[in-house]
Amino acid sequence: MTAVAESFGKVAVLMGGTSAEREVSLMSGGGVLQALQSQGVDAHAFDPSLRDLSELKREGFARVFIALHGRHGEDGCVQGALELMGIPYTGSGVMASAIAMDKTMTKRVFVAEGLPTPRWCWLGADDQARERLRTVPDQLGLPLIVKPPREGSSIGITKVAGYSDMTEAVALATRYDPDVLCEEFIDGIEVTCPVLGHGANAQALPVVRIVAPEGNYDYQHKYFTDDTAYLCPSGLPEAEEREIQRVVVAAYRALGCRGWGRADLMIRASDRQPFLLEMNTSPGMTGHSLVPMSARAAGLSYEALCLQLLAAATLDSEVAPA
Repeated sequence: MTAVAESFGKVAVLMGGTSAEREVSLMSGGGVLQALQSQGVDAHAFDPSLRDLSELKREGFARVFIALHGRHGEDGCVQGALELMGIPYTGSGVMASAIAMDKTMTKRVFVAEGLPTPRWCWLGADDQARERLRTVPDQLGLPLIVKPPREGSSIGITKVAGYSDMTEAVALATRYDPDVLCEEFIDGIEVTCPVLGHGANAQALPVVRIVAPEGNYDYQHKYFTDDTAYLCPSGLPEAEEREIQRVVVAAYRALGCRGWGRADLMIRASDRQPFLLEMNTSPGMTGHSLVPMSARAAGLSYEALCLQLLAAATLDSEVAPA
């Protein structure tokens, strides 16, 4: 075991969990676990849906790599439990995790900070009558996007083409979340851009351009097919890539993120304006995942990326002001 690996102590890789993204989390966690073990880290799988989190303290885990996605893993809940137990963890702290998990709250921060994001409206659980739904296309135009604000991996999302589709789209979204986020559809290029670090030291990695079949980058195309093309280098003009990286780092800092994150954006075809869609604070680490791809383009192997993220594990109380 190397001195660096030994300095981490006993490490738990949290994976699985109870969210709708459990299957993806198991794939992410499996990859991280194998990478850490290959570098001599005393790493162990830990599924919070099968074991109580208090066992982390009882079994002497010194730090945690969070490979959970979605609710109860990426939304500040696990982060808060680890804070109470005093066990350093990877990624963003309680507040940033909670805000970024809620796309509506994220948009409020983006708007307050003057960052570009598609026009939107929020439909609370008591504001989803048929008459109300018919006003949304008038407000945002057609087509538009309907999604649950607290899910990831494109789960529960519908591209609405006409007024008559609104009821069904909202019904699908409310299977995952009582509230619904409706968003202006941006016609253009889909890209994603990871960030590593904290505060003034946060740095964007290379942009990845996503080319999905017929523009349909859904859950299946994200994780279980090879039909989607991921271009890194992105092939975008250099100035355009730099602007995307600037906007993404500004969003990352505005949300108070640390450790790592990955922003998803659309570049509008008509004027090449980038629009922020969301910030992922526990991005995927599967064979199809985009942070490892971007890191490789920057000269950082999957194993080195995992070690770097683990080395940055901390607690809210230990983080210096950004």
